[in-house]
Amino acid sequence: MGSKEFAQRVLDVDISGIRKMFEAAGSDAINLGLGQPDFDTPAHIRQAAIDAINEGFTGYTYGSGIVELREALSRKFERDNGFEVSPDGIIVTSGASEALEIALAALVNPGDEVMIADPGFVSYNALTGFMGGKVVGVPLGEDLTMRPEDVLERVTPKTKAIIVNSPCNPTGGVLSKADIKAYADIADDHNVTLISDEVYEYFIYEGEHVSPAQFTDNVITINAVSKTYSMTGWRVGYTAANQEYTEQMLKVHQYVQACANSIAQKAALAAITGPQDSVFEMRDEFKKRRDVLVKGVNELGMECEAPKGAFYIFPKVDDSAEVAAKLISNGVVVVPGTAFGQNGDGYIRISYATSMEDINRALEIMKKVL
Repeated sequence: MGSKEFAQRVLDVDISGIRKMFEAAGSDAINLGLGQPDFDTPAHIRQAAIDAINEGFTGYTYGSGIVELREALSRKFERDNGFEVSPDGIIVTSGASEALEIALAALVNPGDEVMIADPGFVSYNALTGFMGGKVVGVPLGEDLTMRPEDVLERVTPKTKAIIVNSPCNPTGGVLSKADIKAYADIADDHNVTLISDEVYEYFIYEGEHVSPAQFTDNVITINAVSKTYSMTGWRVGYTAANQEYTEQMLKVHQYVQACANSIAQKAALAAITGPQDSVFEMRDEFKKRRDVLVKGVNELGMECEAPKGAFYIFPKVDDSAEVAAKLISNGVVVVPGTAFGQNGDGYIRISYATSMEDINRALEIMKKVL
């Protein structure tokens, strides 16, 4: 069989650096690499899924998602995020990953520019490339967040979208209300779209979460139940936007996915409308872990400010790849900053979405090998 010619847009994309680190480690390694809460999905959410199965709720749903869930999300956005969106402006997706995909697919033509924090979440670059777009990396400020003034000076007539992520992956930075408002102004003044990735919105330890949709209609808000309710494997995300955006994204969604998993949608409904105690318990536990980990890495000589949100720290190191490889070979999985962009060199990402016991064990190993 002759060699195959594959699409260049796929050949140009490498396997996720996070996945590489995860798969290179042994089965007994302490995994501080993946961004996945180590808590069980709450019982009432699991029960809603069991009930859906027993009731035979196993067929296709409306493409945009079951009405009850979209209505609940509409109320959630008004209550928690300070903006109004009708149920018809919401699409339930297969995780935030699909939400990002359909947003970029609806917006980006070949050659269009998408502005992304560098370092920033790995999927943004890859998905932009799949759509034929050009990534414009924006270096981070001292607080490890993307600054509006740095974005503004890079806006061109080809700029189609700016991805805003707060709290940020990989740094844990939280954008201020003033910065969010500045991004909204940039979107309005230059007729570009903000794609606001808000999947860590409830995991904030200092500061506040602010949605840019409070200030502009030129925004697609993306979120998921994955992190908030420890439901990563359930694969339920959602978009919120005005009808102009939603109509175009729904076209992509219906051919890529048809609809999100019916049973998982019922579980997501229980998550959104049920008790929220588990969310705040997780947040409080993550803060305790953050404090232990930050103190530990600083005592090892790494420079690391306590991040304001998410569940990652992003300490400075001399050589990202060397430090990550040394730790992995000794049974501690971390991710080199270069996995998140060229400006990530000199950093590693460490997740504290794991037990305090594992964090303390990992710190002991770090003391021996670094």
